[in-house]
Amino acid sequence: MKNILVIGGSSGIGQATAELLSKEARVYATFHSHPQQNQTNLSFHPLNVLGEAADWSWLPDTLHGLVYCPGNILLKPAARITEQELIEDYRLQAVGALKVVQQALPALKKSGDASVVLFSTVAVQTGFPFHALVSASKGAVEGMTRALAAEFAPSIRVNAIAPSITDTPLASKILGTPEKKEASAARHPLKKNGNPEELAATVSFLLGQASSFMTGQIVTMDGGISSIR
Repeated sequence: MKNILVIGGSSGIGQATAELLSKEARVYATFHSHPQQNQTNLSFHPLNVLGEAADWSWLPDTLHGLVYCPGNILLKPAARITEQELIEDYRLQAVGALKVVQQALPALKKSGDASVVLFSTVAVQTGFPFHALVSASKGAVEGMTRALAAEFAPSIRVNAIAPSITDTPLASKILGTPEKKEASAARHPLKKNGNPEELAATVSFLLGQASSFMTGQIVTMDGGISSIR
């Protein structure tokens, strides 16, 4: 049975991903502020990805996949973004991702055929107002995705998913009422918002053999909002 590490697996997309992957793999998921009960083939471990003395003793010797999806959505006018907010978001999205990859790299190399999935946002390639902060940090993730894919080929594949708004607890400020959900859905050509299960299925695809000829790619899942008018 394969071993998969899911960073940020206690809520939203991460939780849906961990639960789906645990049907066919042994999943090691982390949480920061939302503890979860262990399940069959799914164990949860506390982790602050930016902590200086993180406990990784539970990490298996061999990893076949890594998913990095801690969540943060801070939308505000560019004039009101503070330097500290920009730094903190960059540390979570980009620095945290690199630190986890560094920690997991020996175990990923040991498998001989591993896959890494990171998360970006549709807002990187499509300009939206009030998205300067998230676009900056996730833009770094997209650049890192391509650089790591080049460096780790052929033994480790690295891809990223760039979703539009997804109906998760993290997005509750944006989709917190039926009216807000309806308005958000109407902005997308497919007239719907994303859901965690759809994103989890794409993660599963990128980790599996069906995508074995893909690396360095940014997979857009956005209801058509970036390319259809």
